[in-house]
Amino acid sequence: QLQAYGGGLVQAGDSLRLSCATSRRTSSNNAMGWFRQAPGKEREFVAAVSWNGGRTIYADSVKGRFTISRDYGGNVVYLQMNSLKPEDTAVYYCAAATSTVATTLARTYKFWGQGTQVTVSS
Repeated sequence: QLQAYGGGLVQAGDSLRLSCATSRRTSSNNAMGWFRQAPGKEREFVAAVSWNGGRTIYADSVKGRFTISRDYGGNVVYLQMNSLKPEDTAVYYCAAATSTVATTLARTYKFWGQGTQVTVSS
């Protein structure tokens, strides 16, 4: 029900845009989030957007560099990543929350997509 794509291999300072396609049933009234997991590390919150796009929240590590948004229909969620750093290297996952409110807690997200790999070389 969720499919993330857009990852790739880039150099430090480059940009990438990740997309997450969802079904209307999965996302229309749900907040959406992006998480990431680097090798040997736990999954961590990256960004989230409320059901109507009105509120966004970010991890401190990406604030000012990443932007989360969703299309008018709410069925596609984007993560624009600018000024990428090697420490941004991870598998990125999109997820649909159980509520309309954007949260940082993984346990509040019920649907998870397959990840997309982002690799940033120095």
